[in-house]
Amino acid sequence: MKIIFAGTPVFSAGALEALINAGHEIVLVLTQPDRPAGRGMKLVASAVKQVAIKHDISLSQPQTLKSLEIQAQLKDLNADVMVIAAYGLILPATVLSIPRYGCLNIHGSVLPRWRGAAPIQRAILAGDKETGITIMQMDVGLDTGAMLLIERIPIEKNDTTLSLHDKLCALGAKCIVNALVLLSQDKLVATAQDDVLSCYAPKIKKAEAEINWQLSANQVNQVVRAFNPSPGAFARINGGVLKIWQATVIESDSAQPGEIMALGREGVTVACGDGAIILERLQKSGGRKLIAAEFLTGNALQPGDCFDPYIAHD
Repeated sequence: MKIIFAGTPVFSAGALEALINAGHEIVLVLTQPDRPAGRGMKLVASAVKQVAIKHDISLSQPQTLKSLEIQAQLKDLNADVMVIAAYGLILPATVLSIPRYGCLNIHGSVLPRWRGAAPIQRAILAGDKETGITIMQMDVGLDTGAMLLIERIPIEKNDTTLSLHDKLCALGAKCIVNALVLLSQDKLVATAQDDVLSCYAPKIKKAEAEINWQLSANQVNQVVRAFNPSPGAFARINGGVLKIWQATVIESDSAQPGEIMALGREGVTVACGDGAIILERLQKSGGRKLIAAEFLTGNALQPGDCFDPYIAHD
C-alpha cells in the first residue's frame, strides 16, 4: 500500500519500521519540527525523523496541517491510507478525507478506555489490570473514531510506564501491519465506540507526581510506577525533595501516613493510609538513582522521620 505516515516519538518509530519491513511504500513521513533537548538545548530530530532518514524516505515537518499548501501536497501523493501514531498535531477534516481509506490511528489503550494524550500513565494510575492497542479509524473527535482492531495485554504488577510503553510499542507495530493486511482484503470491521464507557487521559503535569501518603500503599505504588520514567514520583522530607523510582507494597500495622517505620538493605519502609510501602530505588536532588542500601549510606534518614504532608494542587 502507498502510505503517508505521521508520528513523532519512539512509540511511532517502531510502527514505521514495521511498515517498511512489511514492504509497504511509505510515500511521505510527517513528524514534528526538531525540538531543543538536553542540557545544551540543541535541536534534536524525532525518533520518526531518524527512521525516515535512515531509509531515505521523503520527510516533512510542518508546524500545522491546516495550510492549503500542505494539504495539496498530501492530495498529490494519491496515498491509499495515512497511518498516525502519537503525531502530536491536529488533523483537520480535510486531511482525514484525503487518503483512499482515510486515516488509521495506533492508540495505546483499549478504546473507549483512556482517550487522550497519556493513556499508559492513566491506566497504571487507575490500577487497570489490562490495556492494549486499538487501531482506530480517525474522525474529527478526540480518539472517538470507529474501532477496527484491538489487541489486549495484561498490566503486570511491576509494570512501569517505561516497560508498558515498550510492550505497547511492539504490539502497536504488529497490529498496524495486521490491520493493513485485513484492510487490503476488505476484512476490517468497524465498531462504534460507546461514549458512556470512555475516560479522558489528559497530559501529565509534574505536580501529579507528588506522593500523597494518605493514599493506600497500592495507590502510592501506582503513582511510582506511572511516573517512571518521567517526571518521577517525588516526596518532600527534611527540607529536600526525594524521587522514588521503585517500591514494593507490604502489609503493615497502622502508623502515621508518611512516617518512616524502618530502614534496611531492602529499603525504606513508609506508612501509607492503608498498608506500607518499601522504597527500593531513590534519588535526592542533584544525585544519582541509587538502590536503598547505597542511598542510606550517605543520607541521614531515621525511623520516626516523616515526609511532609501532601498539599493538593489544582
